[in-house]
Amino acid sequence: MGFCSAFVKLTIMTKRVSITPAAEKVIDDLRGRFGELMFHQSGGCCDGSSPMCFEKGEFKIGSSDVKIGEVAGCAFFMSIDQFEYWKHTHLTLDVTPGRGSSFSLEIPMGIRFMIRSRLFTDEELQDLEPVEYFES
Repeated sequence: MGFCSAFVKLTIMTKRVSITPAAEKVIDDLRGRFGELMFHQSGGCCDGSSPMCFEKGEFKIGSSDVKIGEVAGCAFFMSIDQFEYWKHTHLTLDVTPGRGSSFSLEIPMGIRFMIRSRLFTDEELQDLEPVEYFES
């Protein structure tokens, strides 16, 4: 009886955006009330540069946006211009007490989503998940 030792190298891509358990619980609550959700990383109006949660399709995505990943089953977008500054940065979606001044769905709950960030390591930069670009 022969033994075949074939190894398959599985590459696990490095995610550009992740989520804390606390933020995932808030998303589950919002999804129960509003249905499918999406995120867009605000580029500076209203609450500064904050992640904004919308009902899926309520924020128009176009050729000036890029999808950088998904968190808890929700697409996560940002503008291409902002992505150029942040493309070397891993983002973690979190939640904190306090009302923001945006149109994001969690604001009436007395909490707001926030981003924690760090630079990717050299190793992570080698295996980043691809981003998705859109046409208008």
